[in-house]
Amino acid sequence: MEKIEIGWKYPEAIISCEWLQRNLGNKNLRIYDCTTFLHYTDDHPSKPYDVESGHQNYLREHISGASFLDLQIQISDPESQYKFTLPDIERLSNSFGKLGIGDPYHIILYSTNGLQWSTRVWWMIYMLGYKKVSVLNGGLREWKRNNYDLESGENFYSKTEFSNSKNQGFFVGKEQTLDAMEDNRCILINALTSDIHNGESTRYGRPGRIPGSINIPFSDLMDTNTHMLKSPKEALSVFEKHNITKDIEILNYCGGGIAATLNAFVLYQLGFQKLKVYDNSLSEWAMDKSLPMEID
Repeated sequence: MEKIEIGWKYPEAIISCEWLQRNLGNKNLRIYDCTTFLHYTDDHPSKPYDVESGHQNYLREHISGASFLDLQIQISDPESQYKFTLPDIERLSNSFGKLGIGDPYHIILYSTNGLQWSTRVWWMIYMLGYKKVSVLNGGLREWKRNNYDLESGENFYSKTEFSNSKNQGFFVGKEQTLDAMEDNRCILINALTSDIHNGESTRYGRPGRIPGSINIPFSDLMDTNTHMLKSPKEALSVFEKHNITKDIEILNYCGGGIAATLNAFVLYQLGFQKLKVYDNSLSEWAMDKSLPMEID
């Protein structure tokens, strides 16, 4: 029997460094560095990490022509007590337009320290109905490994009219997560490391996980040396080990709604359709003592 080759369902959303290098002169491309750094503070649960913009690193070196996109400052809710909360749709759409994201441009997103920062922004754009958006596989690390050209300084793109056509309800809150926890037609996936999932760490306040959830760390879906995605076959095997099938709804969560977007991105690329991400994740859940937690 002939073996069926497993591939990405939406390969145009995953761009290689080689492809980008060949197409750098294309005026319809707009490239964004989405890098954010987290400095963990385990001794202060109400503030599990300090956030550092990647802007200074961007100024020193970035892919030619790229602009910088500051996730926390430019496209998160400034009134939220959490760092990366999704803003209201009108505010988000206006912010994207100011950044130069929108028709007729093909948007390329990359980050320095893991694909999760790119996939977070990818989902924020994609859920509003804009489909010409891709993640650079391997990000700046892979670009530099290939010895491709870098530049310093700063670039800005002209504004666009970003018109959202829909909000798919991809990002959800704690109420919907609580409902999902009690729904046997839904599975919850924790994208954090196993020590947090098992209750060995108090980084987010109360130790543990959302009850009933399983642990698939986002790093399991990437090559740890290159920060590139594992192959479709390897990625699918990670989920198959947990008997995750395409007929079930999957709610992904993590610490602040970042790492979970990488799990969701890979699942979507593998053909899973019923996907959600808990936006504030354990940063909110663990600090709300009315919500249940589970440890080993």
